[in-house]
Amino acid sequence: MGFLDISNVTKSYGSVQVLHRVDIEVQEGEFLVLVGPSGCGKSTLLNMIAGLEGITGGEISIKGRVVNGVHPSKRNIAMVFQSYALYPNMTVGQNMTFGLEMHGVPKPERDKALAEVARLLQIDHLLDRKPGQLSGGQRQRVAMGRALVRDPDVFLFDEPLSNLDAKLRVDMRTEIKKLHQKLKTTIVYVTHDQIEAMTLSTRIAVMNKGHVQQLGTPKEIYDAPANLFVATFMGSPAMNIVPAKVVVEGGIPHAQVTDAEGRPLLLALEQRNLAGWAGRDILLGIRPEAITDPEGADRNSGSIRALPNLVTVTEPAGADTFVTMTLSGKDVIARMRADASVAPGQRFDFAVNMEKAVAFDPQTEERIAP
Repeated sequence: MGFLDISNVTKSYGSVQVLHRVDIEVQEGEFLVLVGPSGCGKSTLLNMIAGLEGITGGEISIKGRVVNGVHPSKRNIAMVFQSYALYPNMTVGQNMTFGLEMHGVPKPERDKALAEVARLLQIDHLLDRKPGQLSGGQRQRVAMGRALVRDPDVFLFDEPLSNLDAKLRVDMRTEIKKLHQKLKTTIVYVTHDQIEAMTLSTRIAVMNKGHVQQLGTPKEIYDAPANLFVATFMGSPAMNIVPAKVVVEGGIPHAQVTDAEGRPLLLALEQRNLAGWAGRDILLGIRPEAITDPEGADRNSGSIRALPNLVTVTEPAGADTFVTMTLSGKDVIARMRADASVAPGQRFDFAVNMEKAVAFDPQTEERIAP
């Protein structure tokens, strides 16, 4: 049993089911991120934990207490909203302590909690200002501070950074990470941004169409995606997906692909049980950083395979250069060093780290288990 248990939870609006049998155990001190495209059900699930949405089926419990039907104010949770939800007529200090005041907390305790949290968030100089006098980043800190002074069992964040500009999002992401490491709080965080999900979380639940597609650590999600949706949703640029046929040579399974000119190429597969797929089609998944130039290849890997092919496009991107080629009729992106000597139209010897390759069943779109 976890600190926060979501057991077989469903949600329907009339005949339309928007969440399908969600099962997640969140341990105390964990940072769980719910990530997925718009409409996948992540915010609905967060609102059900908060008590803002009813539960159609299943149970949600916090510290062993089932909270189905329990009023939000009685759940000992705190929520940080995308829109900040600050009272414009109150000062920062009043906004942060309003919840404590409503719960009858004596003023000396309120003032002590406010001072501690304001110092932690570095907003103690803003306590007498109104929200309209603050920047977006400052408002977000105040919204987080209002949650922190409550000292709740669970913090809920609903896309808290989506209203901020790109640089401020990175800065606030770092602040949230520091806060979690310092306070060891239990957090459930909703975002559609997979970079936020990867950098902030201890575990990620990838959601699509009301189903949890995969639940795991950022490394598990990135290196061993459960299906094609997870593989292509998590990562930027997305994982390359290449149609291939399994060919066995010398007892070792190979992925047969074709180059830009239609010539067959063989890439030895590290996943030996794929020999059982001989003669069958698979979808080969390779991350862009696993395809590079020979000098940039991982020297610790014993599975670097040469792949000669034509370069179609190069895209300098500061620290990296993204290079596009065609494999089996699909555009495939390689991630190389900025100083890699490569040009469009050139025939180039790509280096592929096949340790990082994963195989998917084209029919089910599920990963073929090792």
